[in-house]
Amino acid sequence: MVDGEPVPYCLARIPAAGETRGNLAAGGRGEARPLSDKDRWIAEQIGPTLREKGLLFVGLDVIGEHLTEINVTSPTCIREIDNAFGTNIGGLLMDAIDKKLQARKG
Repeated sequence: MVDGEPVPYCLARIPAAGETRGNLAAGGRGEARPLSDKDRWIAEQIGPTLREKGLLFVGLDVIGEHLTEINVTSPTCIREIDNAFGTNIGGLLMDAIDKKLQARKG
């Protein structure tokens, strides 16, 4: 999420064989994918609140169709998504920061 707007892609974490945990530290692998309709719906529901609270860069953890975590201090995996889809999530974030700074200048 960048300034309350969903990035149109995510990184699914796939568990290693014989493992139930999908996190990368446990041997899982990341697979960049487009957001599902449900992922996008979840993001759109909480986006306005994130923007209202001034949270410019947030990662959402979704398991199945359920939001399980909102990462406000260390969202990750933007490089993997950028490499897979040719996006520039860091650039989107910098544009959002610049927009906020310009608005403060008035």
